[in-house]
Amino acid sequence: MRMTIGVDIGGTKVAVGLADSEGRIHDVVKHPTPYGDGEALADVVGEAVRELCDKHADGVIAAVGVGTAGFVDADRATIVLGANLGLAEEPFKERLRRRVDLPVVVENDANAAAWAEVRFGAGRGSEHVVCVTLGTGVGGAVVMNGELQRGRYGVAGEVGHYRVVPFGRRCGCGNHGCWEQYASGRALVGEALDLARAEPKRAERMVELAGGTAEDIQGREITRAAEEGDEGALACFHAVGEWVGLGLADLAAILDPEVFVIGGGVSDAGDILLGPVRDSFARHVTGRATRRLAEVRIAELGSQAGIVGAADLALR
Repeated sequence: MRMTIGVDIGGTKVAVGLADSEGRIHDVVKHPTPYGDGEALADVVGEAVRELCDKHADGVIAAVGVGTAGFVDADRATIVLGANLGLAEEPFKERLRRRVDLPVVVENDANAAAWAEVRFGAGRGSEHVVCVTLGTGVGGAVVMNGELQRGRYGVAGEVGHYRVVPFGRRCGCGNHGCWEQYASGRALVGEALDLARAEPKRAERMVELAGGTAEDIQGREITRAAEEGDEGALACFHAVGEWVGLGLADLAAILDPEVFVIGGGVSDAGDILLGPVRDSFARHVTGRATRRLAEVRIAELGSQAGIVGAADLALR
């Protein structure tokens, strides 16, 4: 069977997996991510690739696809800026090619994960899909006419940094009012902290789950409390869901997709998040009285999406 190796480079760990052409992962190797050192990162990935090649020497491994956090150039070779990796203008394709005797393709991690969902997950069967990842920030990727849209310089799909509130909350990108400041995991925690300060009674369950200290509330405590039916936690999800749906409505006006796929850690809440998102989207989308609405779905592949997508893109 023809196999491909997919690499998912995150801020804390590198996951390298062997995948087949149907999107199934057969083996995975994980290592900590070196920070600020392209050579060390290439060593880690190269070692993991060789380990998988040695373990599966009876198969045909066609290529290596790398999905990495940060901006990747249009040639899918250079990490232009990987802030969470401490890298800039990093010629990662060339570094890795010197360590493995296989073709190498480098892609943005959100693009890789989105491609996996389109090929094998929640977006399969659709050629017009926008994927939005709700994690610490907000990431995104656009597939139109069955093709991943990278833009002229390779950095299309950074939907978390279009501005929904002029002169709003300061964003790590240097601007103010970016969507991710209102629709991310960080925003969800911010809603819980604001509630704990303003109306402590309504935040009691989340504070209790966090060990008794409001400042220790994280997404998992909010999600657990919401799953229990806690009114305060549900209000936090409603507030963030409202912002997510508003942003999707604006994206629909520009891109007109058939499907939105929502992934990332915040999406683990499932219908607790999806209900407010769908309601908000339907209320805010332009032409709502007459147009067909895009479906809004939760991603299906979870943490495997980056490996699967990178591997499949390398095949292409």
